[in-house]
Amino acid sequence: MLDKVNKLITEVKSFKTTSKDEVEQFRIKYLGSKGMLKELFNEFKKVDASLKKDLGQALNNLRKSASDKVAELNKKLADTTEKKLLYGDLSRPAESLELGSRHPISIVKNRIVEIFSRIGFNVSEGPEIEDDWHNFTALNLPEHHPARDMQDTFFIEQNPDILLRTHTSSVQVRYMENNKPPIRTISPGRVFRNEDISARAHCIFHQVEGLYIDTDVSFADLKQTLLYFTKEMFGKSKIRLRPSYFPFTEPSAEVDIYWGLETEVDYKITKGTGWLEIMGCGMVDPNVLKNANIDPEKYSGFAFGMGIERIAMLLYQIPDIRMFYENDKRFLEQFKSVL
Repeated sequence: MLDKVNKLITEVKSFKTTSKDEVEQFRIKYLGSKGMLKELFNEFKKVDASLKKDLGQALNNLRKSASDKVAELNKKLADTTEKKLLYGDLSRPAESLELGSRHPISIVKNRIVEIFSRIGFNVSEGPEIEDDWHNFTALNLPEHHPARDMQDTFFIEQNPDILLRTHTSSVQVRYMENNKPPIRTISPGRVFRNEDISARAHCIFHQVEGLYIDTDVSFADLKQTLLYFTKEMFGKSKIRLRPSYFPFTEPSAEVDIYWGLETEVDYKITKGTGWLEIMGCGMVDPNVLKNANIDPEKYSGFAFGMGIERIAMLLYQIPDIRMFYENDKRFLEQFKSVL
């Protein structure tokens, strides 16, 4: 019997597991009310008195070894569970998350949309991959028209009639084709032109173009709309319109705001004049209305367009247009506090 007890002591000390259930089974096997130690102590009563001393010590050693093993394994399992819960306990206080921010182009676009929505302009959108009719021909730019060269276009090689839109005026054509006057809409979106990338120009940029068509729309209505916009957007109340040329408007004009000459930066960005060009505009050409199945004898309208990057560069004094597209966190984090 002594040999049996010593063998069990060796088994107990060598026992290993990573399961709580197996630890509990081990405890019941040796230390339970019907376990092996209970049976061995019952047998101990029948052993010869001369053997009881050595056997009693061995049984006590077995009981202690079993108890120590259970305690040791339970502690290891508890430590392992705590480590696992370190990343899995949903009741733990979370680390503060770093706040993100809107991109400055989105900030400016949303601001422009909000300003014009106050005076009844809705938002219209269209495809970036466009056909020749909506991008050029319907806008009074028939094939071989010299003004097409003003916009370096990305054509799809497999189909020369398909291209990446060069302006969001194509969206206005689609809107006129599917809606009857009165029309009052703005068309924000991304456009593409085959230009060399520099600090002031990019082959991808964003525009917002506006269109208003109704009866008796005049150039005075256009001027008052643009004056309202410049007051809301820049806080500037002085504008001027210089004669210009756009194939889809007649007459056409460039819009300048008086930025002022209060600081050295003002002198730099206005080249010492105080005036700053912000957009183009004009009365919608009657041919454009005809192409969209709108009667130019009954209806008239105006259109305007501006580059979102240019507006953002003015508002935030950003010196290089390429910064909008480089995804530099140091640049983007500066707009966290801007709505």
